[in-house]
Amino acid sequence: MAKQNETVNLIDIFSEFKDFKRIDKQTFINVLKDSFTSVITKMYGTAAHYDVIVNPDKGDLEIYRNRLVMEDDDVANPDTQIGITEALLLDDEAEIGEEVTDKVEMSSFGRRMILNLRQTLASKILELQKESIYQKYKEMVGQIVTGELYQVWKKEMLLLDEDGNELYLPKQNQIPTDFYRKGEMVRAVVIQVENKNQNPKIILSRTAPLFLQRLFEQEVPEVKEGLIAIKKIARIPGERAKVAVETFDDRIDPVGACVGVKGARIHGIVRELRNENIDVINYTPNINLYIQRALSPAKISSMEVDEEAKTAKVYLHPDEVSLAIGKGGYNIKLANQLTGYEIEVYREIAEDMDDIYLDEFNDEIDQWVIDAFKAIGLDTAKDVLGTSKQDLLRQTDLEEETIDEVFRILSAEFEND
Repeated sequence: MAKQNETVNLIDIFSEFKDFKRIDKQTFINVLKDSFTSVITKMYGTAAHYDVIVNPDKGDLEIYRNRLVMEDDDVANPDTQIGITEALLLDDEAEIGEEVTDKVEMSSFGRRMILNLRQTLASKILELQKESIYQKYKEMVGQIVTGELYQVWKKEMLLLDEDGNELYLPKQNQIPTDFYRKGEMVRAVVIQVENKNQNPKIILSRTAPLFLQRLFEQEVPEVKEGLIAIKKIARIPGERAKVAVETFDDRIDPVGACVGVKGARIHGIVRELRNENIDVINYTPNINLYIQRALSPAKISSMEVDEEAKTAKVYLHPDEVSLAIGKGGYNIKLANQLTGYEIEVYREIAEDMDDIYLDEFNDEIDQWVIDAFKAIGLDTAKDVLGTSKQDLLRQTDLEEETIDEVFRILSAEFEND
């Protein structure tokens, strides 16, 4: 009776593997056959004389044993040989030297074999699952996936996909301002699939330029359809990004299409990237123009480009230098990444070599005073000194004492020379 229960339990185990391990029917059949063959071989040294027939639709299987018919007294191995008397009971036409086949009840193998079989089957199913996961995600490298946050560790986050497969998002691949709670859904791009010791590990990233590219493909139909090409992406994750785009369809404005009406398309991407500021520019093979666009919003006065050395010297009005460099140096860093050129920024030299830009005096003159002069077109020291006090009072609304002090500071500079 115990053996019958063991047999039923074993069939239940097969059903469990079949229903919950997402294995196709033919693969399931092959695994069952291989498992039985492996266990029988371990027990009897060979399984060549056994036939295993699986009925996956019924959830059961049948085992048949082929034995050589011999004289009753010559039987040495009852697993591979059978006496003629017993053989005739199975097949009334049995003859010595031929084979007869009989059905073997699973329960006859005993508890040991059933336990061994369960372990073997579980091991093979696990190997199959791991290989299936590896192959699935190997083909998904470069694609965006969504996972539920399951655990947060110091160096990485563990996500689970819809099938319960583990996905890893390392700390360095997370946007610095990312914050998720357990159970929340996280989107990222698959960048690597490892398979060390037959254990697949899927690694994701939210900081890779490719993640931003895939978001554009999802939000901008023209990009997905290939009407707009993303030529290059430069990112400082969570802070700022520059994206160079182009199209060969003159009817399409690539920058406008990517941004969308009132920024509708770009806003979704910006939110996903934790308010990362995204500049979209038109790509051009003209390197001078490309560098100029890459340094936007700064306006370049002149430029010296060395295409062989991949370097560029750009000259700007002093007002534009801070724009070219950007907060934290982000603008020029991204321009370097986007163009592939090492860009050096220089203040534009005034035509009058003896003249000095007002911004150079911001350690002695308040910036708001300097801005008042610049607002009426006076950018240099000589511009101010060449304008009468009356005109300055009338045009700037500055106090007379302030203007006198400015005259004193500027004049002293030239007197020293």
